[in-house]
Amino acid sequence: MLGLTASDAPPTVAVTIFSAGVAAGVADVITFPLDTAIVRLQVQCECQTSSAVRYKSVLGTITTLAKTRGPMKLYNGLPAGLQRQISFASLRISLYESIQEFFTTGKESNLGSRVSAGLTNGGVAVFIGQPTEVVKVRLQAPSSLHGPKPRYTGTYNAYRIIATTEGLMGLWKGSTPNLTRIVIISYTELVTYDLMKEALVKNNYISDDVPCHFVSAVIAGFCTTVLSSPVDVVKTRSVNCLPGRYTSVSDCAMLMLTKEGPSAFFKGFVPSFL
Repeated sequence: MLGLTASDAPPTVAVTIFSAGVAAGVADVITFPLDTAIVRLQVQCECQTSSAVRYKSVLGTITTLAKTRGPMKLYNGLPAGLQRQISFASLRISLYESIQEFFTTGKESNLGSRVSAGLTNGGVAVFIGQPTEVVKVRLQAPSSLHGPKPRYTGTYNAYRIIATTEGLMGLWKGSTPNLTRIVIISYTELVTYDLMKEALVKNNYISDDVPCHFVSAVIAGFCTTVLSSPVDVVKTRSVNCLPGRYTSVSDCAMLMLTKEGPSAFFKGFVPSFL
């Protein structure tokens, strides 16, 4: 039997991680203004000054920020965002198949094994990439939330100040809601997608081809955003808050509910869905 040629051999783990990181980084550059809009919409009610700019929609947030602070402000925190993609997204994408093979050794792949692989993969990625998430969110959030002067002068200055003033664990703030978000996304995306595709095909609404997969993916994405949005907002506020602002993640959620109402948990819903 002939061996695999260089072109037929599967890529190494290093090549897979590098390729996944580059792809995720390019996507992050394109979508970063949307991500900035999400963060600003989610945290703006925490602002203590009446003179702060108020945002009402995705487009309004992007245009207002570009007009008042300049277009480059939409990319504040991009270096941390790219670091997040390298450490977080590249690991999730590249290691998923290897972890799934571990859960399916000696048996066929099923929904349970895929969910287990997604949760394990996501947990490892969150543990490694959470410091980049903390810095990214804090640089994207309005500096007026914490006084007239910017909290940090740059990405590495943020790492240093957080580590020295809040301790090393300050770089892992928001890990619990972030892990919870990964659990919700992993379960909801896979289960909803499979159920919708099965229902559409079984009831002869549409054949099992590209339109079926597209419709199933859109519905799965919507359901996932609905369920994960409350946790995402709590995660963002927990990450961005000053030490002592909230006693716990549950305290953050309860204060949001009592002071702002249930709608606070869905701030930034539209850009998150997009």
